[in-house]
Amino acid sequence: MEPSNWAPEHSGALRDFVLKGLSFSDIAREINRTFGTAYTRSAVLGRARRMGLSAQPRVDSPSIVPSLATAAQDDSAASHQSLPRGLQQPPKAAFRPAEPVKLCCVGIRPRLISLLELESDDCRYPYGGDKEGEEITFCGYPRRRGSSYCAPHFRLTWGPDTASERAAVVLRIVGVA
Repeated sequence: MEPSNWAPEHSGALRDFVLKGLSFSDIAREINRTFGTAYTRSAVLGRARRMGLSAQPRVDSPSIVPSLATAAQDDSAASHQSLPRGLQQPPKAAFRPAEPVKLCCVGIRPRLISLLELESDDCRYPYGGDKEGEEITFCGYPRRRGSSYCAPHFRLTWGPDTASERAAVVLRIVGVA
């Protein structure tokens, strides 16, 4: 056992309360009431872990595979018997790599104009450039006010579920050089 600032009688009380099945919050409350201490739930939890005590028995997690027809269960029963109780393998289909999804706008046909043809109020959503030597062209439709993109491309690229919104960094000017 590690040296600590816990008195032996406090550790003994902790052991007794854990064996009675009290929660760590209740144990902290009881020890503080009995001995006039100010242990927190976290302090009690940490001490219990260092002493090798566990307040609650470990519970097996529920099955992650939905119930299948009984014929299918009979076929797969042999593969599940070697696993710990309550744990089943997910279906093999869950391990197949997903096909990449290419984002596109529905209802808009880009003008596919080059950078040199792009006007100041044209949509700057890029197309192409994915392959070596492939030319990059742009949508070219009128931009949405306050954006570099037309309305459909703005909705495609900005929003709470897009990477650009999640990674947005707010910068603040603190001084001028």
